[in-house]
Amino acid sequence: MHTSIATVSLSGTLTEKLAAAARAGFGGVEIFENDLLACPLAPEEIRARCADLGLSIDLYQPMRDIEAVPDDVFARNLRRARRKFELMNRLGADTVLVCSSVSPDAVDDDARAAGQLARLADLAQESGIRVAYEALAWGRHVSTYEHAWRIVEAAGHPALGVCLDSFHILSRGCDPKGIEDIPGEKIFFLQLADAPLLAMDVLQWSRHYRCFPGQGGFDLAGLLRHVLAAGYEGPLSLEVFNDVFRQADAGSTAVDAHRSLLLLQEAAGAAVLPPAVVPTGVAFAELLTPDAEPVTALLTALGFTRAARHRGKPVDLWQRGEARVLVNTAATARREGTRLAAIGLESPDPAGAARRAEALLAPVLPRRRAPGDAPLEAVAAPDGTELFFCATGRPELPDWRADFADLPDTPAPPATRTRIDHLAVTQPWHHFDEATLFHRSVLGLTAQESVDLADPYGLMRSRAVTNADGSVRIALGVGAAPTDDTVHAAHIALATDDVVAAARAFRAAGGCLLTVPANYYDDLAARYDLPDEELETYRDLGILYDRDAGGAFRHCYTATVGRVFFELVQRDPGHQGYGAANAPVRLAAQHAGRR
Repeated sequence: MHTSIATVSLSGTLTEKLAAAARAGFGGVEIFENDLLACPLAPEEIRARCADLGLSIDLYQPMRDIEAVPDDVFARNLRRARRKFELMNRLGADTVLVCSSVSPDAVDDDARAAGQLARLADLAQESGIRVAYEALAWGRHVSTYEHAWRIVEAAGHPALGVCLDSFHILSRGCDPKGIEDIPGEKIFFLQLADAPLLAMDVLQWSRHYRCFPGQGGFDLAGLLRHVLAAGYEGPLSLEVFNDVFRQADAGSTAVDAHRSLLLLQEAAGAAVLPPAVVPTGVAFAELLTPDAEPVTALLTALGFTRAARHRGKPVDLWQRGEARVLVNTAATARREGTRLAAIGLESPDPAGAARRAEALLAPVLPRRRAPGDAPLEAVAAPDGTELFFCATGRPELPDWRADFADLPDTPAPPATRTRIDHLAVTQPWHHFDEATLFHRSVLGLTAQESVDLADPYGLMRSRAVTNADGSVRIALGVGAAPTDDTVHAAHIALATDDVVAAARAFRAAGGCLLTVPANYYDDLAARYDLPDEELETYRDLGILYDRDAGGAFRHCYTATVGRVFFELVQRDPGHQGYGAANAPVRLAAQHAGRR
């Protein structure tokens, strides 16, 4: 379907917004009046710019406080409308959005509203323009789409129809099924926005917390199915007021926006995309570092062994049990220090996973490959982390391990079973919702509820995405202190059957565990009836403890190297959490450790 986006949804100047929308693949835009007023280009120049970019101007908005007003006020409104219609002709826009009035001059008189809207439509029709009437959720007398349709129907004018806005409909709890009673040709425009489910003033909710489809709690797919069942054939347009989006880079926001519409069409049965290929495990985590020594010392203390070397690149494979970590010392690492650069995901169909990613606008990464290197499909996540789709140990598909030469005399790994339990990746503050939608839509992972974590310098948000059996767990977070690399550090959580033994072995090998305040263990003794000996062991090793209906979660942390640290985890089979209750203590301890 034809897709469009309101310029108010993006940051920057009008010309920057238009360029971002076009690059992201939108076919059209809604021109928001404030963007036009602040633009130095004449309407004709904006029209030409849109044409050059392949964008149609699908809507001009908004026209406010028009209807159900005294005659003298309406006369002034018609004068204002006449000038706007002249402007729209210069701009090349043929549909105007008229919001239900919030003016104190407006009266509760549907007949007057219908009559005045019909006169407005007469004037619009003379200029070849249609009027799309929208019920604002906070409208003075008209606040539901059903009421707006009754007025439009009573006016009976061919140039007057309704604009349906998902936020205004769903924020009031209206049943969208009634949309099917509106003739499709009288639905002049459809605006879409999601939102988190919040208990607050609807105007403030709308102005600050709208988000793209799939990022909130509304059933937009259900609403879209009703709109299409009514016979609507116009654009699917996004109108999103969001403080974060208005400060973020317009280019990445526009891509995220277009991806959300593709996913919505798929969910509503209006488009067919390559099916999601859900990853089945973590093949490796890749660390990029300018100085291998601190990283390899940490891995050695954790019981990893250097098992193989890449045949053509400065990359070593370190392994313990099923957990694999690649250490990459390429020259590019000097710019950013030690960080988590890439994640290898086991995929039942790597090529299919790449097709899905490309269809949903994920950047496909070019890869410098020497003759004989395994052809690996890879895309970039919103934060720049590279995601490789792997088929480890499957003879019918290329195996990335074939790029590595085994090292002689590699010591035998410890006997205890170790694998990657989860990966925690901190997102730039403006990519959090985008990252969640990306991992859900592109990778087919399921998002858990978002949680707030108390940091000494503010709040962190965290949201985990997982596959069905928990073999892939990625915790996405956004930090409270943008200048603190500890808060922005990613971490790799290693699953072990015995966290006490693992922590002791790590410390005995020279590793440094995060120091946890004694006050934590006094509180732990009050909250849980743990044996004194067990409690003292946890106190000595800095092991944190959490428990829910599914069982216990024991975990401890290493010191941070660059922007990476490790976590040792002993998870009871039924426990699905990540130790969120202990996060404030961990964060405070990391801040204290840096000082």
